[in-house]
Amino acid sequence: MENIKSFLGSFFVTGDPMIYGADASIALASIGIVFYLTYFKKWKWLWDEWLTTVDHKKIGIMYIIAAILMLFRGGVDALLMRAQLIIPNNTFLTSQHYNEIFTTHGTIMIFFMAMPFIFGLMNIAVPLQIGARDVAFPFLNAVSFWLFFLAAMLFNISFVIGGSPDAGWTSYAPLAGLKLDPGVGENYYLIALQISGIGTLATGVNFLVTIFKMRAPGMTLFKMPMFTWSTLVTSIIVIFAFPVLTIALALMSIDRLFGAHFFTIEAGGSPMMWANLFWIWGHPEVYIVLIPVLGIFSEVISTFAHKTLFGYKAMVWSMIAISVLSFTTWLHHFFTMGNTAMVNSFFSISTMIIAIPTGVKIFNWLFTLNKGRIEFTTAMLWALAFIPNFTIGGITGVMLSLAPADYQYHNSYFLIAHFHNVLIAGTVFGVFAGLHYWWPKMFGHILNERLGKWAFWVFMISYNICFLPMYFIGLMGMTRRMYTFPSGLGWEPLNLIITLGAFGMGVGFLIMVWMIVYSAKYGKRDTTGDPWNGRTLEWATSSPAPEYNFAHIPQVETVDAFAHMKEKGTADSIYKAPFQAIHMPNDSGIPFILSVFFFIAGFGLVFEWYWMAIPGAIGIVVCMILRSFKDHDDHHHIPAEEVEQTERAAGRLS
Repeated sequence: MENIKSFLGSFFVTGDPMIYGADASIALASIGIVFYLTYFKKWKWLWDEWLTTVDHKKIGIMYIIAAILMLFRGGVDALLMRAQLIIPNNTFLTSQHYNEIFTTHGTIMIFFMAMPFIFGLMNIAVPLQIGARDVAFPFLNAVSFWLFFLAAMLFNISFVIGGSPDAGWTSYAPLAGLKLDPGVGENYYLIALQISGIGTLATGVNFLVTIFKMRAPGMTLFKMPMFTWSTLVTSIIVIFAFPVLTIALALMSIDRLFGAHFFTIEAGGSPMMWANLFWIWGHPEVYIVLIPVLGIFSEVISTFAHKTLFGYKAMVWSMIAISVLSFTTWLHHFFTMGNTAMVNSFFSISTMIIAIPTGVKIFNWLFTLNKGRIEFTTAMLWALAFIPNFTIGGITGVMLSLAPADYQYHNSYFLIAHFHNVLIAGTVFGVFAGLHYWWPKMFGHILNERLGKWAFWVFMISYNICFLPMYFIGLMGMTRRMYTFPSGLGWEPLNLIITLGAFGMGVGFLIMVWMIVYSAKYGKRDTTGDPWNGRTLEWATSSPAPEYNFAHIPQVETVDAFAHMKEKGTADSIYKAPFQAIHMPNDSGIPFILSVFFFIAGFGLVFEWYWMAIPGAIGIVVCMILRSFKDHDDHHHIPAEEVEQTERAAGRLS
């Protein structure tokens, strides 16, 4: 009995009222979901429509729902940190709990919020923008999603089972090594990110092939929409960057699980190797979550300025330049770690140079707005707010690129303010703009504009109240990762203001959630498929788009293909009779089951329970073997009559 009590005491996290509250919340939510699915007999619907789907649009919706949930989880972590720092010498959180929270906050926001939100919008829009029926590898697309989702679940259970990682989202060696971090928390980090990274790498390959091989007739590379271009460039970065992270995570896992010493100095390893490997991936990762939203802003600004994007080719080449330069700047993350002056100078210059193609984009958007008939929708407000807020982040980035100055800024709140200026004003504003813009294409109704604008103004103003003072408190000497601070340093007023701004952002998020719920019942229905008078091909389909996307694959003649079709009066050619049977992929349960086995194997490795990890690995191999022999019934045809009925039901045929 004592052994059982001892095991349960180490297996479950105990001793903190917030953890008990989380336990109760998880239990009640799980019971509620099971009750709903059972009472309303929705289990078969869940399996048939969602768990087994390979439809890129449904997969995109699931990515976005998961990302919003992770935004809530990561946001709660942020509010807990700010609650701890609202007054000096606060004891709301212990130092250990604070370490765990800032680690999970950063990891969740980057890996499990920003990237899946972007991948969700890619799944929704890109196949439609290029006139394709689906992505190149629908089955692999489902595998990618479920690997991400089960990895996110594996990572998130750490705060109630075993304990959360606590070495920071960068998990620097030797701090993250077994000697200084002996619990299972770091194992959760390493295993969950490897599982998710496999899915991310597969997504990069999938969209690269989709864009190269599945574009509509006539759509050359320089006739593609800007969001599609940004997806293509991002996919290439993913393919080159993520293998490096996978290697780094694998080496650290081998250190911790099997007693190797890749990052242990006394055994001949090198902690600096982790820093280099992590940031060789890490700085391109910044552009993995930034370049797609630059494409979103281009689409939104062009649509609501009612003009063709200014400097199309310059925008494309600037994205390509950013993608190349992103692999030449990683060392600026550790100027202070003892590099030579020559090395620091090289990376300082390369970091400054990367600001040039980014500046090109800012000016192109401003010239697009010039003399345009600007329509101030909620999506457009997010895009317009991005320009000044992101510019502040860019300017402070150039300040940080100066190696001598970085010795003063490094690890201070000045740096915190900078990267939140880039990642919130860039990535978060971008995905919110994309959410409003493509929502009708996902669900067939428009998000409420009044509530959307309330959410925008509350969030955007609170964001500046939160992060602008961080530049000043950083210059006053406050460093990152401080779980408390003494009185008498003059930091109290700014910390209070920062915390109020953070909670204001939380209020903005809640307004946005209410907007989504309200709009589902009362939102204006999109009966045209083109609520914004759009310019690209996704607006040529009905809302929500049918399974097959296009009754006829469109013929593209120029950039802004759908706007050109409307001008010529040929937009209806996409859904005119006669129709033909359409070839589509079959749904499959293997991706979900495969990912469950990844979860089982991963959980076993976290606790070094090889009796669990080995059967999980065997299940993975069995699923892959089953898939390899499934080549005769992986597709079906939608009859021409059903296509006609679908188009007629959407009101597109008289």
